[in-house]
Amino acid sequence: MTAPTAPRAADAGAGAPPRRGPVDLPGPEGDNSIAREPLWYAYGAGDDAPEAPPWTWVPQPPPDTHVPPPPPRGGGPRETLPLGTHDRLAALPHPGPPPGAARCPGAAEPVGDRLGRALVTAFGPQRREPENPYNDHRPYASPRCLFPVHAFVDGGAGMPWRLLEPDRHALTGTREAPAENIVLTGRYTSVPPAYQWFRGSLIAIELGFVLRALSLGLELFDVPARLRLPGPDAHALLPALGLDDAWAWSLPFVVELDGGGAPAGGGGQVGGGAQVGGAGPAPGPPGHLARTDPALDALIRVNREQTYDSAPAPLTTAVPAGLGPSAAAPDWAELLWRRHSGRMPRALHGMSGRRARVPAEALDSAARWLSVPPPGPELADAFDLLTTTAVVQGVDGQTDGVHRLRDGTAHLLRADPTAAERLEERYGYGVSPVNGCGIRDAPLTVFLSVRTRELFERLGTAGWGAVQHAAGWAAHGLCLSAAASGLFARPVRAFQEIPTQRVLGLAPDEMIVLSVVVGVPQDTGGALLDLRL
Repeated sequence: MTAPTAPRAADAGAGAPPRRGPVDLPGPEGDNSIAREPLWYAYGAGDDAPEAPPWTWVPQPPPDTHVPPPPPRGGGPRETLPLGTHDRLAALPHPGPPPGAARCPGAAEPVGDRLGRALVTAFGPQRREPENPYNDHRPYASPRCLFPVHAFVDGGAGMPWRLLEPDRHALTGTREAPAENIVLTGRYTSVPPAYQWFRGSLIAIELGFVLRALSLGLELFDVPARLRLPGPDAHALLPALGLDDAWAWSLPFVVELDGGGAPAGGGGQVGGGAQVGGAGPAPGPPGHLARTDPALDALIRVNREQTYDSAPAPLTTAVPAGLGPSAAAPDWAELLWRRHSGRMPRALHGMSGRRARVPAEALDSAARWLSVPPPGPELADAFDLLTTTAVVQGVDGQTDGVHRLRDGTAHLLRADPTAAERLEERYGYGVSPVNGCGIRDAPLTVFLSVRTRELFERLGTAGWGAVQHAAGWAAHGLCLSAAASGLFARPVRAFQEIPTQRVLGLAPDEMIVLSVVVGVPQDTGGALLDLRL
C-alpha cells in the first residue's frame, strides 16, 4: 500500500509571519487517523513537514488473526472479592446525592471490603451476549473487548503485587495488610499489530476510561484516594509487578489509597518491597521485536517520555452536579448494566441504531458529563485544551447541525441537517452484509479534538499521553450519560480525518483524538446473560 503526499501550502514569504505548520499532514485524502497518528505527534513536537515512517504502509495481518498473550496470572491462592456488590449498587439511587456527599451504601463495612466493591464496580463483568462476537462486557468500553489495561493491588507488608482478575472475581495471592496502592498499566502486545503505532493511543485512551471507572467505584464506596502520574523512574515499577514482559506495558498510574503507607513511585518503597528510585533508563523492546515490529518499538519509546513531576492529586468526583433523575437507570447498578455500544444481531459486527427523536435531557446530560475534568493538573490542562464538537439531530429543542459543547452547555455553530449522513459516508466501517452502522441515525456524534502544537507548547511531549487520557476520561462519562438516557454510546476512531474536519468545521491543525457515536438502540432480541455478583 502506498500513500501520496498531500499538497502543502506555499512557504511564507519574506516579512510574513512564520508558518505554524502544513495545511494537511502527509497521507492520502481522507486517510484515517490510525495512519496519521505518528505524524500528529511529530507535528506537535515541532516538525512542520513530518513524513510517514517507512513502516506505516507495511502490510499487516488482519486484526481477527491476532492471538493476545495469556493474562499475567500468578499461580497459588486467590482471594475472592466481596459478593453482593450488585445489591449494594441497586440500593443506591442514581444520580443520588451531589458530589461530596456520602454515597456509600455500606459505610459500616471495613475499608478493605469497600475497596473490593469499588474494584468490582469498576472492572466486574456485567453480562455475556452469546450473539456478540466480542465478550464479556464490563462497565467501560474497550477496543475489541480486549481489555489490555490491568489493575494490580499491593499485598502490604512486603507481599507481592496482586493481579485483579475480573473474570474470576478475585485478586491473586494473599493479603497481609490493608492495601495501600492500585496500579493501572496497559499491555501493548494485547492489541493486534495491525493497529501499528495506534496501539499506544488505544492503551492511553483506555487508561482514561479505566481511571474514571475506578474513580467512580471509589467514590460510590467512599474510599478516598489520590492519583500519582508516572514520574521519571516509573518504568522501574513494572518489573516489581511480576511482569516477565515489563517492556511491553505502559508507564503505570498509581492510585494511592488514603490511610496507606509509603506511596508507590518517586523513589519510595512500593508494595512488595521493590525500590523504584535510581533505576536508570527505561529498557526498550527486545532486539528481535524492535526489528520485526518497529512500530511497537517506536510507540513504547514515546510512552517512556510521558512522565510528569507533579505531586499526587486527590480523586475528587467522576460525576457531574445537577443531574436529574433517570427513568432508564434509577440506580447505579442499572446504569452500569445498560452501558453498551450498539448491539448487533446474529454475531454481526458494528452497531445498530434507529432514527428517533430524543428529549433535550439527553444532550444536556451529555454536556454535563463531558464538562467534568480528570484529576491532576496535567490531565486537567490537557482536558482544557480539548475541543468538543457534536453533530446533533432529532434532539428536542435543538437545531440539527454542528454544535460546540462547552462548560456543560451546547452552542450551535452551524445548522446542517445533512451532517450526520455525511459523517457516515466518511466512516471506515459502513453498512455491509456483515456490518451495521448507525451514524446517519444517531442523535449525537461527539468529537474530541486538540491542536497538538498548542498541546506540546503547554505540556511538552508528555501532553501527548495526557490528552489521550483526558479524552478517555471524557468519553467514559459520555458512555454513562448515554446509558442514563436509554441510549448506546460507541467510542470510535475510524472516521476519515480530513473530510471529517470539514464536516465539523475544524481547522486542519486539529487532530481528532476520539469520537463517540450516541444512538437509539434497536431491540436485537438476543440473550443477555447476567454475570454480576
